[in-house]
Amino acid sequence: QVQLVESGGGLVQAGGSLRLSCAASGSMSRINEMGWYRQVPGKQRELVAVVTRSGSTNYADAVKGRFTISRDNAKNTVYLQMNSLKSEDTALYYCNARISAFNVDYWGKGTLVTVSS
Repeated sequence: QVQLVESGGGLVQAGGSLRLSCAASGSMSRINEMGWYRQVPGKQRELVAVVTRSGSTNYADAVKGRFTISRDNAKNTVYLQMNSLKSEDTALYYCNARISAFNVDYWGKGTLVTVSS
């Protein structure tokens, strides 16, 4: 089992920045990908950014150039630096850890990001 705890959400004005953190614990040896997803009421959860164990990254088009995902394998922590925030970035942000070979996903409880315009 893997446990994920997010932190760093909050209220910020449009144009501002926030940094989300996700601390992972448990059986991490088979986790090869970690990332961030977000969800607003009435919509499906969507990919924000993911990073593999080797450091390869993938971003949603909506956040490219504004968000940066990074991973500290020694600390089992993944970060999401969010700059130039927009009101449409308002959502509940979830941390994800994935064992790709078995299609197994672990999720945190989420951290709320609210961007005021």
